[in-house]
Amino acid sequence: MKLGSLKSSQSMDGELCVISRDLKTAVKATAIAPSLREAMEKWSEKEASLKKLSDDLNAGKATGAFAVKEGDFHSALPRTWLFADGSAFIYHIKLVRMARKAPLPETLSTVPLMYQGECGQFLAPTEDIPQRDFAHGTDFEGEVGVVTDFVPMGVTPDEALKYIRLYVLINDVSLRGLIPEELAAGFGFFQSKPASALAPFAVTADELGEALKDGRIHLPLNVKYNGEFFGKANAGAMHFHFGQLIAHAAKTRNLAAGSVIGSGTVSNEDHANGSSCLAEKRMIEQIETGAIKTPFMKSGDTVEMEMFNAQGESIFGRIFQKVKAV
Repeated sequence: MKLGSLKSSQSMDGELCVISRDLKTAVKATAIAPSLREAMEKWSEKEASLKKLSDDLNAGKATGAFAVKEGDFHSALPRTWLFADGSAFIYHIKLVRMARKAPLPETLSTVPLMYQGECGQFLAPTEDIPQRDFAHGTDFEGEVGVVTDFVPMGVTPDEALKYIRLYVLINDVSLRGLIPEELAAGFGFFQSKPASALAPFAVTADELGEALKDGRIHLPLNVKYNGEFFGKANAGAMHFHFGQLIAHAAKTRNLAAGSVIGSGTVSNEDHANGSSCLAEKRMIEQIETGAIKTPFMKSGDTVEMEMFNAQGESIFGRIFQKVKAV
């Protein structure tokens, strides 16, 4: 099942829609729940009705079906209660720590890194990324993520996997120029982590098929920068699986239904796979050539992210964003 949020002038949450498997048609599901955020809060009550509508849509039997237009959809969840972003790809951690000459944490392989990001306003997947100051070092970060049901405090990693309801694709926007001073102050990310974007459609586990195993999505994340190949790192290389990330987030608190847990930047040690963010590419250039050649994003630059299944079909739809000076 694939779900999305049609843009609406009446609600910041958009209107809940079911999307066909081929992403060509959609039907409003507002009679079941007004928005995806509200559907998540009553998932056990709403799932069966949404699944029935999805089956009808894919069979060509849904009343009110309409053609999907990319620009009409918001992020799958336009806003929610929590965005907790992990860093499950250890090679990414090594590269970005090297870039800012910071030591690696002693618990690198045993305790996930995580920060709490902006969740009250996700950018739409085709919305411009605002850049107020070029010195801020605007960067994109391609990630996969999950949307959870209510998760009780103290859940174990294996138990945590049972609370995943949907999977999403994320562009975690980062302002690299602001990160060192914020971290040096000892209180973590804030100004350096503005609003991010989700791909337009969130999907249930069955849409991922055999690619979903061991709490990881074993598929490459395709990234283009200014229309050119930038990366195809495989998301299956996560060191910490999603159950471990959820359990870490829920160690001292309950997680509200609709919480988004991000994987952190998808990263592979094989440089032939490219990268999912500029910071990695810059550090690889430094390592391999002794000099950084790639600048951070400037006004007019574009980034595109998409993930395809084994049949070459888009799973989450496309993130396509342009940087705009404001």
